[in-house]
Formats: sequence, C-alpha cells, structure tokens
Amino acid sequence: MKILITGCCGFIGFHLSLFLLKKNFKIYGIDTINAYYDISLKKNRLQILKKFNNFNFSKFDISNVKKLNSFFDKNQINLIINLAAYAGVQYSLINPDVYFKTNEIGFYNLLENAKRKKIKKIIFASSSSVSGSNASGFSKESDKTDTPISLYAATKKNNEILAHFYSTHYKIKIIGVRFFTAYGPFGRPDLSIYKFVNAIQKEKKIILNNYGNHYRDFTYIDDVIKCLFKLIKLKRFNKFDRKNNSLFQIFNLGVGKKIKITKIVKILEKLIGKKATTEFGPRKKGDIISSKSSTKKLYRNINYRPKTSIYRGLSLFINWFDSYKKN
Repeated sequence: MKILITGCCGFIGFHLSLFLLKKNFKIYGIDTINAYYDISLKKNRLQILKKFNNFNFSKFDISNVKKLNSFFDKNQINLIINLAAYAGVQYSLINPDVYFKTNEIGFYNLLENAKRKKIKKIIFASSSSVSGSNASGFSKESDKTDTPISLYAATKKNNEILAHFYSTHYKIKIIGVRFFTAYGPFGRPDLSIYKFVNAIQKEKKIILNNYGNHYRDFTYIDDVIKCLFKLIKLKRFNKFDRKNNSLFQIFNLGVGKKIKITKIVKILEKLIGKKATTEFGPRKKGDIISSKSSTKKLYRNINYRPKTSIYRGLSLFINWFDSYKKN
C-alpha cells in the first residue's frame, strides 16, 4: 500500500510515518517545515524518516494546488492521511490567514485530488477543540459542535463538514479523528508538557493559565499511533455506527480521563526531582477549560484500549527530553 502522510514532520505525522515505514509501507510525506515552532526539531524528525528507502519526501504546502496536483499525477496513492495543519489556539488569533490556507484550502485540495484520482479512503486530523465550551467537559462524537471558540477549532469543524460532503457524494470512505492532547517523545515545544519539563529542568517559571483550573485528556503517542494503524486497517464500521453512514465517521482519540494541569506539574516534579516555580495567570481567549473524551465508539470499532498511564508516559517523555537536549 502506498500512503500519503501530509504533515509528516509534525509530531503525530512523524510517529505515524516511522511506525508504518518499519512495517514496510511505502510512505510519501509532504510537509512545509514551517517556523510555527522550532524548525530544528522538525528537521531532526525528517532526518530519521529519510533513513528509510521506502520514504519519499516533498516539501511544499498543500494549499499550493498546482504542486499538489502535480504530486498526485506523478504518484499513485492508495490512502491519504491528512495531518498537515496549523495547530494551536493562540497562534490562530494572530495569523488567521495561514489557518484558512493550509487547514481549509489545503484539505479541500486533497479531497479534490482524491475525487480526481479515485482514491477511496482518507483519514484526517480533526481536534477535540471542535467541542468548544462544552459545559460538561465530556465529549461524545454525537455532540453538537456548532459553537467553536477559536479559529483553529472552526477550521477543523469545517474539515468535518467538507469531509462529510465528499464522502457521501463521491463515495469515499473518510475517517475524521479528534485528537485529545497527544504527548510523548519528539512532542511539540509549544504544548504544556514540553514547556513544563523544560522550565523545571532550567529552574524557570511556569505560568498556569486559568489559575491552574484547566483539565486535559492526555493521550500518549504510542496509543495514538496504534489506534491510527487499526483505523487504517478497518474495512467496515461497526453495524451500530454504519446504519447512519457507511462511509463517513468521526472518532474521538483520547484516554477517557481528564487530569488537572496542576497534577501534571506535581507528577513532573516527582519524576524530575526538582520543585517547579509556578505562577497563576488568567484564562486565555479561545482556550477550553476541560476536555475528556468518550472512547466507546473507538472501542466498538477497533477494540481500542489505551495502555500507557500518565506516570509511564511522562517518564518516557522526560527520558527522551534529557537525551535530546544532550545531543
């Protein structure tokens, strides 16, 4: 099978590409290697992927329709996995244009090429952020998601709407995955766990937004990748889900437990053996207070059970972080 993974130098894209390359899939990777966060980390990921003979890399933005069309004309792709996107809530408030270009126009370009080349399966990244200010903080795939509170979330909601149309109208099997706070080795430096570990190690101050009253459903990267692999292999949706739509489904990908951000800091202090210097700050615009995923639908379809505890996951991250910084 020949698989296109967009955003292959991103956190999840890198880990998925590496996993599939080791299983001898032919992987075509597309990435811009943009400066949204540390380029050196993205280049290090790419350097690892390029060691595999079954990896083919192209550097461009999927919003560039001419380059993308040319790519599909030159390469026969069996499956598209779209992980290319500008992520993050705060950055979307400052740079809305790039979010619309890559997240929406780029995804539309992929859908059009799938239609043009008769590619019959797509998996794409949505986000837990589409839930918006869900009062319960417990998200099911069937919840209404019409009130996103950030531009980033709005682009992901629009992806889901577009995907539904292309799936039903052009008979393409499309799976949208709402990721819930993935973390682990080679993780993004703009996210909390990387920032907290870095600050504690360097004895710098940690700012806890919303006065420390944030909760997240932290999902270790190995659990994420094993789940995605099962979705790649999934041939038919569970009959309970299939009765509404046999070709299009949205899945939450989380652990199903929420952890307060202050607890994460305490665990990191214990694992690192240093006390954190913390300061409380107000809630930032667009940030959701709490996220917790329902994973019943994933369990029905692929028998999904995350196996990595938060203690184990954070310990593995710290081990990688220490090794990465030394090199």
